Amino acid sequence: MKTCQKILELLKQHGPMTAAGLADALGLTSMGVRQHLQAMEAEGNLAFDDISEGRGRPARYWKLTDDAHSQFGDRHSELTLRLIDSVKVIFGDAGMDALISHREAASEAAYLARMAGAQTVAERLRILALIRSEEGYMASIEQDGDHWWLYENHCPICAAASSCQNFCRSELMLFRRLLGEGVTVERSEHIIEGARRCSYRISWVESKDQA
Repeated sequence: MKTCQKILELLKQHGPMTAAGLADALGLTSMGVRQHLQAMEAEGNLAFDDISEGRGRPARYWKLTDDAHSQFGDRHSELTLRLIDSVKVIFGDAGMDALISHREAASEAAYLARMAGAQTVAERLRILALIRSEEGYMASIEQDGDHWWLYENHCPICAAASSCQNFCRSELMLFRRLLGEGVTVERSEHIIEGARRCSYRISWVESKDQA
């Protein structure tokens, strides 16, 4: 994979980063990374913010532009939007809801098959993140004290979700059922509302069968 593509993926996954941070992640020199950053800025893929962090010069944080986001797959967004419009016209809102419910049920069956044998919520969550990454969501999990976070740094169905937000509500309900009774799942960041990623705060009361 080329260095420029690696930089795009790092910024997509982690948000704005300094040249030094990117250099550390890539195992390159800061000078070498800056050359790539400047070239990518000239191409319209990167922009930056100079942020004061106390004394000394502001730190320069590099970030993706809207043009750069288009380089990540969206599963044929134009066709998807046309199909959604056709479903709404032909079958109405009830038909759209039936389509989303069918997708949700199919996903749930497939996810549960992969989770068979998982004994704890944490194990189910790890498998969920793995499946979502395989589907193009660039998912990861992180423990933060007494709760966990599920991060999705890319939305391969963003066009469909923007056109019909029931897709997003459906996925949230799916996560809640997959992780089990007594588990709280709340979305705190949402790509289609302008956030860099979707993030979900997940918590549950520890017990012998959930630890």
